[in-house]
Amino acid sequence: MSAPTELQAVEFDMDDGDYRKAPGLSSTGLKHLLDSPARFQYERSHRTDKKAFDIGHAVHQKVLGAGLPIAVIPAETLASNGAASTKEAKAFIAEARAEGKTPIKPDEAAVIDRMVEAVLANDDARVLLEAPGDSEVSLFWNDSETGVELKGRIDRLLADAPFALDLKTTGQSAKPSALAAYGARLGWEVQSVHYLDGVERVRGLHRFIHVVVETAPPHLVAVVELDADFLSIGETRRRAAIDLYARCVERDEWPGYGEGVHRLAPPRWHRANDIDPEES
Repeated sequence: MSAPTELQAVEFDMDDGDYRKAPGLSSTGLKHLLDSPARFQYERSHRTDKKAFDIGHAVHQKVLGAGLPIAVIPAETLASNGAASTKEAKAFIAEARAEGKTPIKPDEAAVIDRMVEAVLANDDARVLLEAPGDSEVSLFWNDSETGVELKGRIDRLLADAPFALDLKTTGQSAKPSALAAYGARLGWEVQSVHYLDGVERVRGLHRFIHVVVETAPPHLVAVVELDADFLSIGETRRRAAIDLYARCVERDEWPGYGEGVHRLAPPRWHRANDIDPEES
């Protein structure tokens, strides 16, 4: 691995497609590495547009005014049950994706509008999102220990306050007490420390705030921030992922889960002593 270099760049108008093609290890890549280098290697060369992400992309575009444009699928092309399964609908979707747009059915567009209204009706979220700043900010920098090229794309970077914002949608509860476990499963702590590192390089110390809106009515909203313990875990996991990536590049080896038989212990919540024999 070459000696660390100091690449610190910020791009305010970079197209989403250009950002994805640009070199650099992203927070998503870090999380794939923590699963396995083989997963990372596969995902970066087999990226596909997933329907599950379309609602989130569309909400981002509506709230932030940046990101992938929305293409509403004409109602007359849908099947009688409302599915986008006809030849015409599939052709519209394929063309929209080829043009870098997010295809959305009319009923989904109505849901997205209600989610956007819910976000902007939340006083804390609205104050942050409407403050002067830039949306979809692309950052590029080098890891100070390995020289590995890194990148991140911030949903919203405020101009006059030390806040970086992340807008998320969830099909689960956005109740703050439930978001800790949900965020841990999705690696929010890795994303947070990764983005904070990048922002610090170009802007100085910041706080990373998540605005989370539910996809199901009544589209409740929570504004949350990971605490110091959570971020400390993220630092450890991110450091391990970057170092693992550097070793894989140096050796040109991208292993999976390892050889041999892996012995599994029951998770803590699955212990037999939690079972009441009288209820069995």
